Amino acid sequence: MKRGVFVEIISFLFIVLFVYASLMKLKDVGQFVAQLGQSPMLMPFANWVAWVIPSIELIVAGLLIIRRLRLIGLIASFTLMVMFTAYIIVILSFMAHVPCSCGGILEKMGWTQHLIFNIGFVLLALTGIIFLAKEEDTIHHKGHSVVA
Repeated sequence: MKRGVFVEIISFLFIVLFVYASLMKLKDVGQFVAQLGQSPMLMPFANWVAWVIPSIELIVAGLLIIRRLRLIGLIASFTLMVMFTAYIIVILSFMAHVPCSCGGILEKMGWTQHLIFNIGFVLLALTGIIFLAKEEDTIHHKGHSVVA
């Protein structure tokens, strides 16, 4: 029971994060494109990425809302957060100053703060995946009786 509540909380946090982040990016997509264009890695794809990332974030939030799709949503959340975290590591390791293109409150964080924040959410997603997988496994085992 406690694991289920924790999965609900984790899912809620990701829904809020992804909806907020995507809406902030879409609110001023021109600025988002300009910020992405300042990253040498993303410059050639800035226009495309500016629409794809917020769209994916909203789709993942939708997956997290629907209980039967929540595990897929948590796996997608984990994947996105790992990708965003890897991008930050590259920025910190190999680039000079590149502005954060996150939007809203998240834009106020420095890259190191953002890295710590992302690692925290990677761990939350992983915890949610493990807890939900165990919960689903328990439900499937209860539904099947073993005949000797």
